[in-house]
Amino acid sequence: MAQQSTETDWVSRFADEVIAEAERRAPGKVTPGASSAPVIVCASGLSPSGPIHLGNLREVMTPHLVADEVRRRGYEVRHLISWDDYDRYRKVPAGVAGIDESWAEHIGKPLTSVPAPAGSAYPNWAEHFKAAMIEALAELGVEYDGISQTEQYTSGVYREQILHAMKHRAKIDAILGQYRTKKAPAKKSQKPVDEAELEAAEGSGAAGEDDGSGGSAGYFPYKPYCGQCEKDLTTVTSYDDESTELVYTCTACGFGETVRLSEFNRGKLVWKVDWPMRWAYEGVIFEPSGVDHSSPGSSFVVGGQIVREIFDGVQPIGPMYAFVGISGMAKMSSSKGGVPTPGDALKIMEAPLLRWLYARRKPNQSFKIAFDQEIQRLYDEWDKLASKVADGAAQPADAAAYTRAIGTAAGPLPTTPRPLPYRTLASVMDITAGHDEQTLRILGELDPDNPVTSLDETRPRLDKAEYWITTQVPADQRTIVRDEPDEELLATLDERARGSLRLLLDGLDEHWSLDGLTTLVYGVPKIQAGLEPDAKPTPELKAAQREFFALLYHLLVGRDTGPRLPTLLLAVGADRVRKLLGG
Repeated sequence: MAQQSTETDWVSRFADEVIAEAERRAPGKVTPGASSAPVIVCASGLSPSGPIHLGNLREVMTPHLVADEVRRRGYEVRHLISWDDYDRYRKVPAGVAGIDESWAEHIGKPLTSVPAPAGSAYPNWAEHFKAAMIEALAELGVEYDGISQTEQYTSGVYREQILHAMKHRAKIDAILGQYRTKKAPAKKSQKPVDEAELEAAEGSGAAGEDDGSGGSAGYFPYKPYCGQCEKDLTTVTSYDDESTELVYTCTACGFGETVRLSEFNRGKLVWKVDWPMRWAYEGVIFEPSGVDHSSPGSSFVVGGQIVREIFDGVQPIGPMYAFVGISGMAKMSSSKGGVPTPGDALKIMEAPLLRWLYARRKPNQSFKIAFDQEIQRLYDEWDKLASKVADGAAQPADAAAYTRAIGTAAGPLPTTPRPLPYRTLASVMDITAGHDEQTLRILGELDPDNPVTSLDETRPRLDKAEYWITTQVPADQRTIVRDEPDEELLATLDERARGSLRLLLDGLDEHWSLDGLTTLVYGVPKIQAGLEPDAKPTPELKAAQREFFALLYHLLVGRDTGPRLPTLLLAVGADRVRKLLGG
């Protein structure tokens, strides 16, 4: 893909900055295609403390899109996703199937030490919630290296960094002291700061995040998990730099022990030290952060000073990203805790559309993902953009977002061979209730000159539309075609209304296609008004059309409104339309 204008395309602008930062860190060594060139590292962090939702996905999609653009330019890139599965289990999430308050007994344990929800095929809580995200990222075409922080800590990978932090604990404490203020109001967060809430710490960090302060024995940036109850409700009472001998007691169960930190792997650095330690250890160049991490005194701000002064590293560049909202959510599964996940979104929309929603907005711009009727408009907008791109008429930034949505540096994502309008597919699936033979008949009649001959041509979009109509549209909004004519209504019609129905029925055979029926349905009121078929709409004509449409809906489905009438007529079938309209 050609490099886009940095004035209009946020991804290219950040890619420019990432490459420039990589060159600043390794002058003369960052060269596209060179085998000896340093790898450019972009990073994300996800905590599998519960369903990983569509707000969390921005934590991944922002660096993914930037890393992919850098990769397209020929550079070696590594997108890390740190699974923060060694975080503490903070609270019992609401709405997760089979989980009740008895699970509170696990609060304080690492997420990988908490049992998975009942019926799960996974060995623990963290793996259960990671699995759904891993599956969604594969469908979205996100290439990444996953790192389990449980594996990193328990295998001793960070031992030198831990010992280094403990040795310089007074300096870390002094840095944190510059930011300690009264607890700031908690901000709504899309990236849970579950490492931050360590009840055993007697002191409090700024912005409501724990910094490991507190305890009469002084400050310690390391928190052991208890050797008996596995919880982090522990207090370090002493530490010797020479022998690395550490003594702790557990406030939850009363257990205490003395360990050598040079050999001990059951604990972790507190969050405000852990995050900058990883920046230095992995050489991260680009990592975005949520608004909750970017306020004064928060972990990203404090981390910048700690990574420089303690770990001799460099803070990543990266934007603050805004929230992702949800439009509608009629029947979200209670097993998801009522929070829609990327997997939920991918059941109702194709991966390129979901990618596009993240690619077209700058990270600092909020947006909504539609689970309600708005999804039909989004798909119309997406299809219109595809047509503009094909014609070379799209604006550069729009074309760039489209290109990033439909594929990656590794190649294109799977697409629907025959992408019929989503609203049409949803209407058809609504009326046919998923009956394949009837669905194929209707879709085959949409365009008689180029008929759909197999439902596979319309998949996966057809399946996404069917799932949406059956799970997200309330029952009272579903379409149920009448079995018998409404004889009472037909008997009360005046001559003008009867005339409009005759005009429609007389034109059915000649106009039996989606375009033809569109012309016919909108044309009947024009003919009755003595106008030409291509006459411009007037307020009077629009009123007559609305009246005619309402009559058709009442006679066909017993309501004032319904699916687009041309689609509805095709779905009902000519013979049944004649019967219901009194023809």
